[in-house]
Amino acid sequence: MNYYSLHKEATNVSFKEAVIKGLAPDKGLYFPETITPLSPDFIQHISNYSNEEIALEVIQQFVGNEIPENVLKEIIKETLCFDFPVVDIEDSIKTLELFHGPTMAFKDVGARFMARCLGYFNKDHDKDVTVLVATSGDTGGAVASGFLGVKNVNVVILYPSKKVSEVQEKQLTTLGQNIKALEVAGTFDDCQAMVKNAFLDESLLSKMQLTSANSINIARWLPQMFYFFFAYKQLVDKEQQLVFSVPSGNYGNICAGMLAKKLGLPIHQFIAATNANDIIPEYLQTEEYHPKPSVQTISNAMDVGDPSNFIRIQQLYNNKFNLLKEDLYSYSYTDYQTREAMLHLYKKCDYVADPHGAVGYLGIKTYQKEHPNTQCIFLETAHPVKFLDVVEPVINESLEYPPQIRSIIDKKKEAFSIENYEQLKSFLLKN
Repeated sequence: MNYYSLHKEATNVSFKEAVIKGLAPDKGLYFPETITPLSPDFIQHISNYSNEEIALEVIQQFVGNEIPENVLKEIIKETLCFDFPVVDIEDSIKTLELFHGPTMAFKDVGARFMARCLGYFNKDHDKDVTVLVATSGDTGGAVASGFLGVKNVNVVILYPSKKVSEVQEKQLTTLGQNIKALEVAGTFDDCQAMVKNAFLDESLLSKMQLTSANSINIARWLPQMFYFFFAYKQLVDKEQQLVFSVPSGNYGNICAGMLAKKLGLPIHQFIAATNANDIIPEYLQTEEYHPKPSVQTISNAMDVGDPSNFIRIQQLYNNKFNLLKEDLYSYSYTDYQTREAMLHLYKKCDYVADPHGAVGYLGIKTYQKEHPNTQCIFLETAHPVKFLDVVEPVINESLEYPPQIRSIIDKKKEAFSIENYEQLKSFLLKN
């Protein structure tokens, strides 16, 4: 399997090269040359397979022969060492819980998979690779945990000051070893712009090997397909039309779901549910894509004003707006609506949702007004304890820290403060 740049001004590369580079030399995102649907028999009998067997079947064509099958099986086994339960919420509404991993966020799967791939590719080399990543919340912690102690890999995480929760901040600032955190005076978009500038800076790239662990990296993006297959496997009724509502910020997760559909998973439609950062809902209304500065909300992981992965979504639909619009609905919600949904889920459904999951639930409720006879699943992308300052005042209850959080919450934060790209560059060259 080879990958090409969506800017189409760079040579095609192998899976290994795409993982190590992160971005193509022309700064485009990598995309697979071919997408071969899986056997209908595999889909029909998916309940007979383990999660590890499903993941191997799903990912193998995209890895090709770059990683031996026995090694790939071990990478998958280490990646999927926790559960992905589907939980009933209301009639025709379920949630897929993706927060049972080490950092209690859906990004654990992609971060762990990528870290192990990069570790395999780099195992016989003495030259360090620096993983440079911007986070609006959960990516940083997942990447920090996934890459902790990986040989010859240094991790530098940029996060917006005072715009992530306390738990999220502790997860990315307390691990030490090969993990460094940079607290940026600005928004997530500022962090992401600095990372992109670094990948454009030839004077920096001539001195060090950089790669990205955001979902722009194929090894972070592709494994997110697994979730959708795992959810489908657990459904009792596989005949009713299936719709996924995905809380969406950088659009990597929903893009992976759309790729799962291309592989043959019978998903009827997708809902991109988001907060006040409504770039995609507007696009689907007007056919005009207008990035804008991100707005801070209580669902901070979706505070993205220019979603990186949307170009991949467009490519999956051959850049044909009408085809995309047949599969994708998108709605935005206010913080007030999000809190109301959290309270409803707690009082009426006995379910504690984080603000992102609540937005996913709202997406279903809006969609079902016009599409009542559908089976809908919203993704619960992070444990509510990661957003105590939001969740507890809404439900008027105290939440206990799970073991994963208790182990880091009292540790001392260690972060370097920066304000601009020059300070980032100076830090990278010195460290």
